[in-house]
Amino acid sequence: MADGEIVNGSADNQELAPSGKKSGRASLLDSGEDFTMLDDVEDDVDDDLPPLEDAGGGKKKDSATKDTTKADAVADRTASTELEEWLDVLGNGQLRKKIVEAGAGPDSRPQRGQIVTIDLKTTLTDGTVVEELPNLSFTLGDGDVLQVLDLTVQLMEMGEKASTPAVPPDADLILEVQLLSAEDAPDLELMPPSERISLANRKRERGNVHYQRADYAFAINSYGIALQITEATSRVDISPQEEEELLDMKVKCLNNMAAAQLKLDHYEAALRSCVSVLAYQQDNVKALFRKGKVGFLGSDTIHAELSKLVKKHSEQKGAEQAMYKKMLGNPTNASVQKHRAKSSWSLSWKWLFGATAVAIGGVALSVVIAARN
Repeated sequence: MADGEIVNGSADNQELAPSGKKSGRASLLDSGEDFTMLDDVEDDVDDDLPPLEDAGGGKKKDSATKDTTKADAVADRTASTELEEWLDVLGNGQLRKKIVEAGAGPDSRPQRGQIVTIDLKTTLTDGTVVEELPNLSFTLGDGDVLQVLDLTVQLMEMGEKASTPAVPPDADLILEVQLLSAEDAPDLELMPPSERISLANRKRERGNVHYQRADYAFAINSYGIALQITEATSRVDISPQEEEELLDMKVKCLNNMAAAQLKLDHYEAALRSCVSVLAYQQDNVKALFRKGKVGFLGSDTIHAELSKLVKKHSEQKGAEQAMYKKMLGNPTNASVQKHRAKSSWSLSWKWLFGATAVAIGGVALSVVIAARN
């Protein structure tokens, strides 16, 4: 078994991002959630009803009651002010941000595909520090870190420091982020082969992490990025051993991609991935197994479609019989009814066998075409 490939719905590799743990809890970078949600609070008080203190005889509020009311009003204003400090970044309440230190302006925001470096500190809502990750670098937009962190950094200015709530189940955590730098990714064609192999492996392992969390679409994205790295042309010398390592990495990514595509019922895409693996390694067991699984699941799809066709034909047949009945009346001749039933039965089976042959022939032709490609 090749190291790091997914077999039977599992992945051998674990989270890539540095942990920096100070306690037994999992690193925030391991979270699979997106954003924290804000619940809307509505005031259900009926203005037509008198205050409770007036209900028993119209007594005036005493000084203690007045002091309590004043304190509550101050607390409400303080809470309202704190809420206004949090910016609704997306306009739908799904991502909030509070600027702690202003940045260099909107023109200094990083771009997707750049390598950014940040200081990340995770704290509880009471200010207790959970972990600190200084000089954390990742490719912006590649899904290398939390989605909330990836999106927040895309909206930050250079030098800006901001806080954003973490996501469930760690909604009581706050991420404090400062954007330190952003630079263009290196040219893959000029990158030393050993670095390309290492970079592709990191993206593949990140895909394995997404797969473990059942985030199959994100897993496919990471495997696709790793494939682009392995397939890039090289303008530097590369040894036969390094070429073999790049090919092995490519096969792993294609196999894992096929597994994720099967999870999403993308059978044609999974078949193409398996065929690509077999083009390099004809006896690759995992690719052969998954290709066979595509055929098995595809046959189930054919059966489902045939069932729909049979049901539709039956409905049409019923409508035609009702129409004939209206046109010809209700015939009492038993021989006529028997002949009609026999003809209808023969027609139904001929139609069903024909539809089955067409469906199976279409699948077979698709497999042959995919294999040739």
